[in-house]
Amino acid sequence: MTAYDLSRYLNVRSAYGSSFAPDGTLAFLMNTTGVAQLWSLTEPQGWPEQLTFYDDTVSFVDYSPERQELVFGMDEGGNERAQLYRLDADGHVHELTGMPDAKHRWGGWSPDGERFAFASNRRDEAVFDIYVQDRDVTGDDAELVWEGDGWLSVGGFSPDGERLLVSEAHSSFDQDIYVLDIDSGTLSHLTPHEGKVRYTSASWGPEGDAVYLVTDGESDTLELARLSLSGDLDIVRSDDQWNIDGVALDKDSGRLVYSRNVDGYNQLTVGELTGPTTIETFPTPDLPGGLAGGVSWGPDAERFAVSVTGRRVNTNVFVVEAETGQSKQWTAASTAGIPRETFIEPDVVRFDSFDGREIPALFSLPDGAANESGATGDTPVIVDIHGGPESQRRPSFSGLTQYFLSRGYAVFEPNVRGSTGYGKAYTHLDDVEKRMDSVKDLRAGVDWLHDHPAVDPDRIVAMGGSYGGFMVLAALTEYPELWAAGVDVVGIANFVTFLENTGDWRRELREAEYGSLETDREFLESISPINNVDRIDAPLFVLHGANDPRVPVGEAEQIAEQATEQGVPVEKIVFDDEGHGISKRENRIEAYTAVVEFLDEHV
Repeated sequence: MTAYDLSRYLNVRSAYGSSFAPDGTLAFLMNTTGVAQLWSLTEPQGWPEQLTFYDDTVSFVDYSPERQELVFGMDEGGNERAQLYRLDADGHVHELTGMPDAKHRWGGWSPDGERFAFASNRRDEAVFDIYVQDRDVTGDDAELVWEGDGWLSVGGFSPDGERLLVSEAHSSFDQDIYVLDIDSGTLSHLTPHEGKVRYTSASWGPEGDAVYLVTDGESDTLELARLSLSGDLDIVRSDDQWNIDGVALDKDSGRLVYSRNVDGYNQLTVGELTGPTTIETFPTPDLPGGLAGGVSWGPDAERFAVSVTGRRVNTNVFVVEAETGQSKQWTAASTAGIPRETFIEPDVVRFDSFDGREIPALFSLPDGAANESGATGDTPVIVDIHGGPESQRRPSFSGLTQYFLSRGYAVFEPNVRGSTGYGKAYTHLDDVEKRMDSVKDLRAGVDWLHDHPAVDPDRIVAMGGSYGGFMVLAALTEYPELWAAGVDVVGIANFVTFLENTGDWRRELREAEYGSLETDREFLESISPINNVDRIDAPLFVLHGANDPRVPVGEAEQIAEQATEQGVPVEKIVFDDEGHGISKRENRIEAYTAVVEFLDEHV
């Protein structure tokens, strides 16, 4: 029996997403109140000041480069139609956009802090345009500087403030980079290419004559590269086996941090550009946890803030001295009184799938799953499947995962084919007609579990969210004999209705991954779990948010209704104030308490 109940584990706090003010004050997001709000600190481990007091989640914060004011974003009830707000030093909040039917995606401050840029689908819900707005005006006063015809985002102002870096996503694995001259309206295309190529994490170089980014245009893995404004690409750093996930560059100093993804853990490299493609490397930061990201450079780039996490390290903001690598933990998000030494770290394992391909996974065993004389063979397992599918399960902190481990469940987290982090070829192994090969990987993972001496093969649960919810439902319909129960969180039950009803701005990107309604409808119907619901034998729990713009709540309603009609034990909870996921702490406690009771009954 666990010493702490579920609510304690779900009350473990997180602090992340930081930004430095010109005077060195650090703003960050922290979910102490149950949803992420803005807080600030002026010194490490000081008493934080809460800056916002809303019922909805604040999504980001970015301080002005010149004033003690910041911009933050927030949607309503998880509908993802984010609005932008300015918070002054005196605590007064100004609504900058005020168009609740449109999405607004932050693009950064101008160097003088007088203007900011963003992308929005105000004009046409299906596409994003580029806007520039003065810091002290609102709503209709934003200047439309480029009409888009796809998924555009802004990567920041050039050092002289005259140009914008613009990215266009054709799919999760295919992007283009442009430079927009604000006054003339001229858009220059820097990355013409054939096929699918990633150009991501783009930042202006210090002279404004080039962009630094990561790309897989010349490799199976993502490489750090310099892209000149004439379109010439030079590789700066590369790794034959692992991705360089991203780069954060201070365009005034040329200092940068880039991250290398090694089996889901990451390694940060800090340095300074000494030439267009040369880097003087500084000592490696002394950070715990194994995962760090979300870099924010401080004034004069002498230090940077970064969000740090790990399976035994709940998320907190650390500040690193660039030249020495020495770090201090600034925030003190608590573990709700649960000793850190009780948290369990996973092992990285691999198993062979149906075609001989090796599939990586994280595997965590609870304390007591084996003893000196050998394994007991009675450990239930939760197979926890990530979403995306263009994502990767990495060993970040999860209170829910630690709770399940404390209750005696093992947790198995496969990175099936199609996951990122293992090279370009691996990510495309589940495209369109190969979709169900990733479900076969789940079958192979369960076979591996069956061979593990600690595992009870009759008590294996499939659980996942978003695309992972589809994987749960597909696993239950394709291999019904393998599962003791399924937990579907905001999952896809029917690819046709999902694509018909998802947000207009998302449809083209999703069709690039799953197949199009026009040309692939018959295939999409054939792989939709709803059309094979009669094969489900295992009890099913369905969670969803009523405001979900990505996977509309109708997906939950139809699978719950039809599975119930087939005689399957089904429980369903829909939260009226949630979107694509269950984010508010009180809702998470209600939802996962019900899930635990469901698993106690059936598993």
